[in-house]
Amino acid sequence: MRVKDARKRTILLRCTEHERAAIKAVAEDAGFSVGALLRLLALGDAGPRAVRKPPAERAELARILGQIGKIGSNVNQIAKAVNTTRNLPSWSELAAMKEDIARMRAAVLKALGHDH
Repeated sequence: MRVKDARKRTILLRCTEHERAAIKAVAEDAGFSVGALLRLLALGDAGPRAVRKPPAERAELARILGQIGKIGSNVNQIAKAVNTTRNLPSWSELAAMKEDIARMRAAVLKALGHDH
């Protein structure tokens, strides 16, 4: 999607390899691209379209949250099978699994800052 005020201009910055690596590391730690970090530092705002990139730990938590969702889907399939055949795990076992998954999901959401 095109924006009205597209970024078409560049600013070149000369630095040493060590400085470049340090700037990139600070940007990654802050969850920004290098350009967004430099705009934030110079202008006080990273820009309306700056997307915070999740740090590695948050990315891993997001991946785990996806896996928990798949587990939840499997539990729903088990529940459907129980309703159909009546010979799979007991409801109390399924309820315990569901509670465990809900606790894991809540913990991951809290770690990701989505605990409201």
